[in-house]
Amino acid sequence: MSRSRAVGLVVGYAADRVLGDPARWHPVAGFGRAAGALEQRLYADDRARGAVFTSIAVGAVTLGGLLVERHSSDRPLRRALATALATWAVLGGRSLGREATAVGEHVLAHDLDAARLRVRSLVGRDPRALDADQLARAVVESVAENTSDAVVAPLWWGAVAGVPGLLGYRAVNTLDAMVGHRSTRYLHFGWASARLDDVANLVPARLAAALAAVAAPIVGGRRADALRAWRDDAPGHPSPNAGAVEASFAGALGVQLGGVNHYEGVMDDRVRLGDGPPPAPADVPRSVRLADAVGTGALVVAAAVSLRARR
Repeated sequence: MSRSRAVGLVVGYAADRVLGDPARWHPVAGFGRAAGALEQRLYADDRARGAVFTSIAVGAVTLGGLLVERHSSDRPLRRALATALATWAVLGGRSLGREATAVGEHVLAHDLDAARLRVRSLVGRDPRALDADQLARAVVESVAENTSDAVVAPLWWGAVAGVPGLLGYRAVNTLDAMVGHRSTRYLHFGWASARLDDVANLVPARLAAALAAVAAPIVGGRRADALRAWRDDAPGHPSPNAGAVEASFAGALGVQLGGVNHYEGVMDDRVRLGDGPPPAPADVPRSVRLADAVGTGALVVAAAVSLRARR
């Protein structure tokens, strides 16, 4: 079982790097539509209703993964194939790098209108007034956080829990994106999804931060700077997980992240992460290279954990 799981993770990771997200019938998008329909039936401005919603949505997907593993328990090739397909479906590293690179190219070409339009696929902040350097900061922060959420965390949960871990984690993370933000509608209903996502990312976020520090020399950075930023600056970030990854990326890249963001008319002044200058457009491709290195490192860790797993 452990060997087929490791093989499946490697093949699924390779499929994401080569093919990117499925062009049609993306299972994560399908889950999002189903979760949206369930929300319409269960919504109330209440934590208990939100907990029921989260339990049903995540539980159904995780149960499906358990059934897949059960029916392939004595067939290693089938188990490896199921793991590979699930891994490909839930990873988003290729798409993340593509979108970040596209925004960076628009900024470097001084086409800020195109960059502001494209950056909406990466961030939730209002991009209309962002200048070139602010766009670069938005992209670097998104690359850091989403490398953890869309690459490292799925691989980690795939290593420790197989197909149920892959699908269950992606369900949790998708629900957090849908209802986990502190808007008027979701302040109470989305509480359970947001807290569950925090728990699910506790280990993966710190693994991503550690890997970013290890990979710092690849982008001309220093491991000590990444570790220092993680230790000193991350505790002030409002997210217990994003802060660790963003701080380590900031230190590895030698830039300073954080600052004022605007979300639907609400100003959010976040702690500064790192000691360098604000990111410039040229730092966007550096952040993508760092993210690729972190993803490769996460794959090595996931494969090693899988091979040590016992039935």
